[in-house]
Amino acid sequence: MSSMSTSSLDPAIAARLKRSADGLIPAIAQQYDTGEVLMLGWMDDEALHRTLTTGRCTYWSRSRQEYWVKGDTSGHFQHVKSVALDCDADTVLVKVDQVGAACHTGARTCFDADVLLRAAD
Repeated sequence: MSSMSTSSLDPAIAARLKRSADGLIPAIAQQYDTGEVLMLGWMDDEALHRTLTTGRCTYWSRSRQEYWVKGDTSGHFQHVKSVALDCDADTVLVKVDQVGAACHTGARTCFDADVLLRAAD
């Protein structure tokens, strides 16, 4: 996994985070102006630091064991508008301006293809 000892994350923020056993926190990406939930990614301290300081969402890829900046290979960038920590300090909400698809399948959001329950009209 990533080397968290080399992270430049503000120590005051790092001290508040409640990470999973593998050192990660879930990061929900939401379209800033419509409220549309786009995707869930994972961040360690360094990914969060990069997200906070670069204005682009950086995630930790659990499958590839490396950092990835959303849009670097796909062109579907996430421009950061705000970042908030939830009340338990174990999830980050990143409000973004999504360019193109958020899902690796090419869909706008990761949450529209497999709806398990839909309210009756």
